[in-house]
Amino acid sequence: MDYPRTVSTNALRADSARARARMLRAARKLVAAGDLELPMNAIAKAAGVGVGTVYRHFPSRQALLESLAAERLALLVDEAERAAAEPDVAAALARLLRAALEHQLGDPTLAAVLAEPEAARAETRSLSQALTAAVIRLLERAHAAGEIRPEITAEDLQALLCGLQHAVKVRGGTDNDRYLAILLRGLRA
Repeated sequence: MDYPRTVSTNALRADSARARARMLRAARKLVAAGDLELPMNAIAKAAGVGVGTVYRHFPSRQALLESLAAERLALLVDEAERAAAEPDVAAALARLLRAALEHQLGDPTLAAVLAEPEAARAETRSLSQALTAAVIRLLERAHAAGEIRPEITAEDLQALLCGLQHAVKVRGGTDNDRYLAILLRGLRA
């Protein structure tokens, strides 16, 4: 049998994309089952690829987490940018905090990525910078309007939201509105 001397780069790219999609599906199944450790060997086995292939696409567990969270992070950036442009700054802040909490509760990988001080992927760094910039614009408007305490920073808000997500999760997801109201009251000037 004659074998081709070269393999089409398009075929390699398509095959690589399919393998990546299988790895992400396998990782999402682990997350859905409550496993945020994401063992690379288990992902490789479930995706039908070698562990080297997993590491080629995701050099670290953090890179894999960020890949899983990328879509939700992009949605959160969109929410923050809309909030930063909304005329009613108090309502915008409340809506953004609610959206951030819901995104984190809906996707534990996003919560894990937001809790990390450093990103592994350039895309995550870019999205995080865009999120921070939008939140800063919103906070500047909220400070100027006297809606929130002047010492509150974007970093404070991020830390508080991570803590809020954890508190709601510990309580079984039943006190979202109550905890959001408490947080908003604490932020007010």
